[in-house]
Amino acid sequence: MHTATADLVHQSITRFRDTVTIYAVPGRGRVPIPAGHPDDDAVDARDAIAVLPGLYPEWLGSQSFCKVNAVRFPYVVGEMARGIATAEMVETAVRSGFMAFFGSAGLPLSDIQVALQRLQQSLGSNAAWGANLIHSPDDVDQERATVDLFLQAGVRRISASAFMGLSEDVVRFSAGGLANDPNGGVIRHRHVFAKVSHATVAAAFMAPPPDDYLQNLVVKGAITKQQAELQSKLPVATAVTAEADSGGHTDNRPLNTLFPSLAKLRYEIQEEHRYSDPPFLGAAGGLGSPAAVASAFALGADYVVTGSINQSALQSGLSESGRSMLAAASVNDMTMAPAADMFERGVKVQVLSRGTLFAVKAAKLYDIYKRHSDFPALSEKERAYVENNVLGCSFEQAWSETRAWLVDNNPALAAKGDKDGRQRMASVFRRYLFQGSQWARDGVVENATDYQIWSGPALGSFNEWVKDSPLEPLSGRCVAQIGLNLLEGAATMVRANQLRSLGVSVDPAQISFEPRHLAAAPL
Repeated sequence: MHTATADLVHQSITRFRDTVTIYAVPGRGRVPIPAGHPDDDAVDARDAIAVLPGLYPEWLGSQSFCKVNAVRFPYVVGEMARGIATAEMVETAVRSGFMAFFGSAGLPLSDIQVALQRLQQSLGSNAAWGANLIHSPDDVDQERATVDLFLQAGVRRISASAFMGLSEDVVRFSAGGLANDPNGGVIRHRHVFAKVSHATVAAAFMAPPPDDYLQNLVVKGAITKQQAELQSKLPVATAVTAEADSGGHTDNRPLNTLFPSLAKLRYEIQEEHRYSDPPFLGAAGGLGSPAAVASAFALGADYVVTGSINQSALQSGLSESGRSMLAAASVNDMTMAPAADMFERGVKVQVLSRGTLFAVKAAKLYDIYKRHSDFPALSEKERAYVENNVLGCSFEQAWSETRAWLVDNNPALAAKGDKDGRQRMASVFRRYLFQGSQWARDGVVENATDYQIWSGPALGSFNEWVKDSPLEPLSGRCVAQIGLNLLEGAATMVRANQLRSLGVSVDPAQISFEPRHLAAAPL
């Protein structure tokens, strides 16, 4: 490629906020020349074939999404359970122009309440933040109590995750925030973001809720008849996020197959119900590099959600030892392991495998649970493995400690365990799984080989991208810098592809975006 042309191409990509005119220059092919560049006067204006206006990271997704949610960027810092997505992370993200969700799943209600109070005081209820509501099919009282707390605290956005179907409490949150505006339209004071990977679940959130849900809520006094009438014509969710291969609960689906499927489903449901404002459709899972983020927007995502990569951020609730393990991971250092919250159902989560034996031990526990009806039925070798290599104490002691916790938090399950040996095993094994995530959060180094750290391969991709950059060390991994660099890099990719589509020759070396310290550029 002509040296001058190569320089102009590179400049046009990196300075994507500038307007660029594409010229068909004899002997040089199609050349992009930024407005005001000296070469602008050296070419024949009649050879201009196209003009590319300036591009901003703010414009990569849906402008309506940004307007409705009062955010600058179509970028969401996702909830990471057990408070790993901390209140500080939410504050930093929101003040950087992003949306963010507090990782309330798995935390005691008292801890959630403290965090919500802090966020209300620091950001206010109108800012673009929310909290996580994780599906709890084995503890519906906990799910209901969490929604009660959200309503009391004035939370206006929830991210509903790991749901296998719609719940009445999600509908209660959504419908209870509806009102008529003076012009006859509908105002949503509360918003449900549903993170899904199955079409059947997505359809439940994209459609109006079942009539019996609404009628039950009216009878209970949870919503008014007017709100029930409004909700009967509206989708439950304001936004649905297609969750591809991600950390934690995941079906390991590739985004480029999942997203188009849900986009088609959204169109069909919109046609059926004639919505004036269909749910926004976002993308999550696998977004650890500018190319991945750009590809999500190219698929048509209204917004993107990041998760695994933020666990290594300064504002993460994960311990420094856990974050160090993440920072050393590659794309191949993830595996699936039994989930603590749905252990008996065989549900799995994606976790870090490098540096920890958690997944191996958890899989062994689930295998034992499936094959035996009670702990005494195990072989001597299996009992020794469980007590010495996993629990670190006798099964009887582990059950005593587990039971004491259950008596205070789930007395019905404690009573069931007293009578049912298989339930005792499940409860004790689940306790180990929960401890794995707690040890990782607290940084109990002596239990580092038992850390449970939810993560997807996006984290490995992110580590490769930031190598030898200011974002490689843990001290440089601010959640704001992570987001700004991903968006800046994605805009670079988009501009490069715009040039390619107009016949400009683009060398791969001209596209790379190296992470750096960024301040949000003014519009």
